[in-house]
Amino acid sequence: MAMNRRDVLKGALAAGAAAAWPGAGRGAAATDSRRPNILYVLVDQWRTFATGYAGDPNARTPHLDRLQSQSVDFRNAVSVCPVCTPYRAALMTGRYPTSTGMFLNDLYLPESELCLAEVFRSGGYRTGYIGKWHLDGHGRKEFVAPPRRQGWEYWKAAECDHNYNHSHYYQGDSGDIRYWEGYDSYAQTRDAQAQLKARAGEDKPFFLMVSYGTPHFPHQTAPKDLIAQYPPEKIQLRPNVPEAMQARARKESSGYYAHCAALDKCLGDLMETLEQTGLARNTIVVFTSDHGEMMGSQGRPPCQKQTPWDESIRVPFLLRLPTGAGGGDAGGRVVQAPIDTPDILPTLLGLAGLDVPKCVQGEDLSALVRGTGGPADRAALVMNVSPFGGNQKDKEFRGIRTARYSYIRSLEGAWLLYDNQVDPHQMNNLAGRAEHAKLQDELERQLQAEMKKHNVDFRPRQAYLDEWGYQVTRTGIIGYSDKREKVQSPRRKM
Repeated sequence: MAMNRRDVLKGALAAGAAAAWPGAGRGAAATDSRRPNILYVLVDQWRTFATGYAGDPNARTPHLDRLQSQSVDFRNAVSVCPVCTPYRAALMTGRYPTSTGMFLNDLYLPESELCLAEVFRSGGYRTGYIGKWHLDGHGRKEFVAPPRRQGWEYWKAAECDHNYNHSHYYQGDSGDIRYWEGYDSYAQTRDAQAQLKARAGEDKPFFLMVSYGTPHFPHQTAPKDLIAQYPPEKIQLRPNVPEAMQARARKESSGYYAHCAALDKCLGDLMETLEQTGLARNTIVVFTSDHGEMMGSQGRPPCQKQTPWDESIRVPFLLRLPTGAGGGDAGGRVVQAPIDTPDILPTLLGLAGLDVPKCVQGEDLSALVRGTGGPADRAALVMNVSPFGGNQKDKEFRGIRTARYSYIRSLEGAWLLYDNQVDPHQMNNLAGRAEHAKLQDELERQLQAEMKKHNVDFRPRQAYLDEWGYQVTRTGIIGYSDKREKVQSPRRKM
């Protein structure tokens, strides 16, 4: 099946490769006649609220705020399965966790999966990846061999390392372990800037992904000068943080916002390089995160995700079109219709004028980005197939997020229903209330329709662990270490 996917891809994209980028032929520079470059900035555990433009009183994000003023702002972007590896697998494949089997951390995404970089390379792109990978499953400090990089050419990355002031990476084909100089987000930014400068004079378009490990904990490893700007006693918490959780939440938030401020500086440096090199005229810029962070909300401790509340599932998603194609005129246009993780790949392909492979389950929302069409609202699927680690005792769930409502069900039935327009902090659960029965029934029908459309089912967690043959620890995790003797990869048991 995997080889068939690749064979189909080569044929499907051959015809699309000659199509012109919509921004061409408008008096732009010569390089604008080619397909747009893509700079994809991915951060780890940045919840949607933690920006200046979103109204967070703690956040100081001037560069993000400026980017938002130039971008299409998907205000209800969600993480399909809000934890690292499942999100990254859904991003790379455009498929749902129940289809790929990638619903736990530290799994190996098999080479048979058709992935983002392979699709763009088939469309004539050069590809590069910098930073955190977390899709190899061979050990968090193991060398990710070229055949396992899913089509990424330039490589300066590591499986996973949250020691931000002494984090490792591998470069190119070398198996020699190296370490970023100083705070890794700053060092990774410098490398990304060098790559952008190197690509500026080339004829082929590029797709560069910069994958930062922050603001994921440990939070107190952020630059000390920035931590000092966020005294815990000055942190304003969301009203859904109970009193018993507030002291811890303020302490963790201090470092969290410091990491965010550092990343904002990194983004500013990247945007400046795009302008200085002239690349901004033909480069799509995406800023987003893999999932959010509870930080005490709903009584869930800081550092937790995997939950169905907005603090966990909603992420920032800014997309700036090339300035040479009028992208800078988007003017902070806010899109309320949700975008889900599997939708990102087909949407970027649509913006690049490339065909979407048939195996992709997400939807192309490029018309919505351009403002030429698309739905005013839609239902985005969210799920937790097999809760693990600190969330192991949580319920499995399937749910939808629309522009206004969140509806989540467990195996026992309706669990959560929020009207996010009147209850933005999700403090009033409407599920099971007679006066909201009609609304609940309608959202249930929407959920079932989305699950059917995307071939997503709902069974107890053990059924999926058995189906994919996973062996997990007592806390439900794929046991990880620096080096793995047994690599677990999705292989469906028939």
